[in-house]
Amino acid sequence: MATGETIESYIPARLDRMPWSRWHWLIVVSLGATWILDGLEVTLAGSLGGILTRRDTLGLTDTQVGASATFYLAGAVIGALLFGYGTDRLGRKKLFFITVAVYLIATGLTAFSWSFASYAFFRAITGAGIGGEYAAINSAIDELIPARVRGRVDLMINGSYWLGAALGSTATIVLLDPRWLPVWLGWRCAFGIGATLGLVIIFFRRWIPESPRWLMIHGRNAEAEQIVGEVERTIAASGSPAAIDRRYSDAPPTRIHTRTHTPWREIWNAIVHEHRRRSLLSFVLMLTQAFFYNAIFFTYALVLMRFYAVPAKNVGGYLLPFALGNVLGPILLGHLFDTIGRKKMITATYGLAGVLLALTGWLFHAGMLTAQTQTLAWTVIFFIASAAASSAYLTVSEIFPLEIRALAIAIFYAIGTLVGGVGAPVLFGWIIGTGSSTALFIGYLVAAALMIFGALVEAWIGVSAERRSLEDVAAPLSSRGL
Repeated sequence: MATGETIESYIPARLDRMPWSRWHWLIVVSLGATWILDGLEVTLAGSLGGILTRRDTLGLTDTQVGASATFYLAGAVIGALLFGYGTDRLGRKKLFFITVAVYLIATGLTAFSWSFASYAFFRAITGAGIGGEYAAINSAIDELIPARVRGRVDLMINGSYWLGAALGSTATIVLLDPRWLPVWLGWRCAFGIGATLGLVIIFFRRWIPESPRWLMIHGRNAEAEQIVGEVERTIAASGSPAAIDRRYSDAPPTRIHTRTHTPWREIWNAIVHEHRRRSLLSFVLMLTQAFFYNAIFFTYALVLMRFYAVPAKNVGGYLLPFALGNVLGPILLGHLFDTIGRKKMITATYGLAGVLLALTGWLFHAGMLTAQTQTLAWTVIFFIASAAASSAYLTVSEIFPLEIRALAIAIFYAIGTLVGGVGAPVLFGWIIGTGSSTALFIGYLVAAALMIFGALVEAWIGVSAERRSLEDVAAPLSSRGL
């Protein structure tokens, strides 16, 4: 590895000007499955919580079931930070194999848990694998997808979380039915779904190359040139349009000093000082959407059961339209983030989601909703909010320099997970436990106000990254002075 050399490379421009091809679909499927895994894991754990309190399973207490979710979230935070740094230091490809392997092994071992301690430990390691995947995969996808479609692709991939949620819900309906499998075996088979899916993902990821952008920075430009050349030849041989999009053919080369790693002092300076406005933006967008999402999603069943007297066995049916809205939002709105633009669409989706939640909260407090109309309202809200939440991940993954991209994703994902994943469910669970519709209405207003605040911050300091090369959005640290 050559270090300290000054090089000029057209690698970024060549990646951005490629036409969409089967090779890009392979990347989307094999790397984007991360969010399906996360949705699957969260749904499985939630669906199995009650079953695991039975004596013929693990015999957990309600407190231990709740604590296991905390272990999963703690593992996700630690894994994101640890593997996020490793992704920037060791490479995207190496880490997205390590993280999926950690997930696969841990979720497989969860099926063989014999006590609360073993179950909590395996859930923490599973979370670490998923958290690490977020950093490794988000950075790799953005660095391989052409700039002109990066927004819509990123949003659709992040929205696929709900496909995993639907898969988990459907699977537990079958596996927990004693007519098909005894309960003591069914819950163990449920965790085997994630391990099986992980094996399939590893099979597909064998054909995904290292990020040419990462190779370029680390003095391996010849390898990067070879990878991009092979992809261009593959696209041309497949009969696709010319491998060069002329809108990007005149892009200037990227000039950098090659390096083996980025010192911690430089990382700190880039996030806290040089890009502090972008760090503030990332912090606000991730925190507000996480609080908003988890406040509603993790107390969804409680609201239906306590305030609308929906039987517990029927709650799953109300989840399907909710999940459908979450999936369709990024798919149908995603292209607007590349055409109308990031700032306008992020501001609009954050603001509209907040306003609609406040309006729905008022209708709820006034007693004007039924279980069906409440679900319809949430479906509409999260059709928009899903695109907003996905755009937060998109923003963090594209507005920081290449050398610290994965770690930046990890840092702000960890913040969102800690605040939204722990704080919001605890707060809203307590509010619902009081049985006060007024208190819940106030809670909804807080969540709505946070989303509107996120919209205002985006309008103030948001970055117009649509159809722009990543190097144009955030110049590499190693290009300073060149």
